[in-house]
Amino acid sequence: MARGGIDKAAVQQARQALIARGEHPSIDAVRIELGNTGSKTTIHRYMRELEALQPLADKRSPALSDTLGRFVGQLAEQLREEAEARIRDAQAVFDEQRGQLQVQLQLAQQALAAAHQQQQIQVSALAAESEKLETALSTLQAEQLRSASLNQSLGELRLRLTDKDEQLQQTQGELRQLQQDAIARQEELTHLHRENERLLTENRQASAQHKQLDEQLEQRDAQVQGLRSILAQAQGASEEVRRQLDSERQALVGQRDICAEHMRLIERLQDRLTLSEARCAQLETFQAKGA
Repeated sequence: MARGGIDKAAVQQARQALIARGEHPSIDAVRIELGNTGSKTTIHRYMRELEALQPLADKRSPALSDTLGRFVGQLAEQLREEAEARIRDAQAVFDEQRGQLQVQLQLAQQALAAAHQQQQIQVSALAAESEKLETALSTLQAEQLRSASLNQSLGELRLRLTDKDEQLQQTQGELRQLQQDAIARQEELTHLHRENERLLTENRQASAQHKQLDEQLEQRDAQVQGLRSILAQAQGASEEVRRQLDSERQALVGQRDICAEHMRLIERLQDRLTLSEARCAQLETFQAKGA
């Protein structure tokens, strides 16, 4: 018979069956006889109505066992109601604690995600600064190679200019000697004048090249100085970035400790949640047994 489908006739039949077997027709016994169906309150009400229909003689001298049975039934009903109230209160407390634990768990997870994101940003910034520094070093090395090449060319031109100066000095000495014997060496003097003019032209050209190379060298020196200044600034910035990264790494270590503490808190909260669920299950089991 489905729960809630009992009636007075069914209760009377179950009561009579218990009495016929010599058993006391208590509320629990009647309910078991009905197949564990029906509310104890309903069964108790039907049993009182059935008892009211008994002969007056039976009502004047009720059996002690019947009175005790009714008392036990009323006590059981009161205990059941109190148990249900306690279970409802415990369920409300459990739901509130579970909500708080879930909020704390969500906040801890968000803090952990933010720490991971901040770490990724710092790693990207370090990679960008390292790339800038490598680019500056490559540019400086290229300029140093060009400067070395220009210095080598300048040295070669200076050697050539020295040779030209020595030839010129020698030619001028010969010219002074030839001037003392102008008549005898007129043709040779003319030739030497031409050679002298050629050497002077080459000397002027070499001097102009020397001057141009000096200007280029000065420009290269200025560029090298500028690059060295840029390198010094880049190295200073790199050192600053490294110091900042060291500081941020220390901060990350602190954040990791905080995250670890959050994880331990989460584990403790999960243990509390598991314990609360176990207590709730025990209360539900107790309620089912009481029903």
